[in-house]
Amino acid sequence: MRVKSVLIASDFACINGGQAKVAIDAARLLADAGVAVTFFAAVGPADPLLDYPGITVEILGQNDILSEPSRLKAVRQGLWNAEARDALQKRAAQFDPQTTVLHCHGYAKALSPAIGPILKNGPLRAIYTMHEYFLACPNGGFFHYPDQKICTRKPLGLSCLTTNCDVRSASHKAWRVARQALTWGPGQMPRGLSDLIYISKSQRSVLEPYLPKDTTLHYVPNPIAQSQEDPVDAAANDAFLFIGRLNPEKGGKVFAQAAKNAGVRAVFVGDGPQAAQIEKINPEAEILGWQTPEEVQTWIGRARAVVFPSLWYETFGLVPFEALARGVPVVCGRWNAASDGVSHGKNGILYDSPDAAALTKAIQEVKSLQFVPQPEVLAAMSPEAHVAGLIKAYDTMLAR
Repeated sequence: MRVKSVLIASDFACINGGQAKVAIDAARLLADAGVAVTFFAAVGPADPLLDYPGITVEILGQNDILSEPSRLKAVRQGLWNAEARDALQKRAAQFDPQTTVLHCHGYAKALSPAIGPILKNGPLRAIYTMHEYFLACPNGGFFHYPDQKICTRKPLGLSCLTTNCDVRSASHKAWRVARQALTWGPGQMPRGLSDLIYISKSQRSVLEPYLPKDTTLHYVPNPIAQSQEDPVDAAANDAFLFIGRLNPEKGGKVFAQAAKNAGVRAVFVGDGPQAAQIEKINPEAEILGWQTPEEVQTWIGRARAVVFPSLWYETFGLVPFEALARGVPVVCGRWNAASDGVSHGKNGILYDSPDAAALTKAIQEVKSLQFVPQPEVLAAMSPEAHVAGLIKAYDTMLAR
């Protein structure tokens, strides 16, 4: 093992979403493997999980661009955070470049494109995990929010520049375009990134056309802890389960209609702006709000299937893989990343169109499904496989 230490760069030092969770989980796994970890973040506070042997934490104490009280400062920081760039450069210079790697887990919410030149020409070899699509797409999702459709426009092409695809407003889209121009220009991303981690094969297929041909791509899926819960006899259950935020792009309304059409019990674990609309579409649906992790596992244990009707590409899909690990079938669209784990007709059902009719048919097919485990899929996503994949990528970079 060549790598002795890793400098992790993250927008956040606390778990406020999947991206930060993976960065923190990876830090602990690397520390357990004997790698010294320095966790560098723009925004705090430090998550209690980072209070861990072998991990040093450095936080700049900045606000993220959404919570910054001064909108002018937020605009400026989101476009080019010079303070974060200078601090990361200084910290990176303190390590031995023969045994240390800089691993970035995102920049769009706080660190900004300003850190790009450090990833390309800084003191340490650097690798970037693509948790989203910001390296190519201004809104990070290849998704047209007003139309609720996947966007296939060329990023920063004429059609992109003249289309308001933003979840907030046209002015916010203009700001995102400016940030993207800085990312590609002085930020030198992705053209300056020698090594990239992709977390699903679906994500790679979407992003690869926009990546430099000489970039080395490493497949390191997000880690999924092995459940201590008993395997589920899903065929004995009746609940078709949706877990997640009730946002438009997550497809909750489509599922509500499809469940009503199919005459099945729909259970929503989560909350969000579409809760009232979902209840109106399907008055019999159970909307439980947010639940604890333990309660979520209890509901997975009661599920006939977990339905993942997300309308956009996604990048991974943690909940579907957690369900598969417990023997619960997954229903999802072929276009989104959760489909990586589903073998149609064996451990779940795949459907081709993001509409209620296609999802209704898929739900009906579950009724005759006999679950066949696909252990090789989940083995690639174990914590042990995750840290082994990281170390292999780091050692490859250092040897080069």
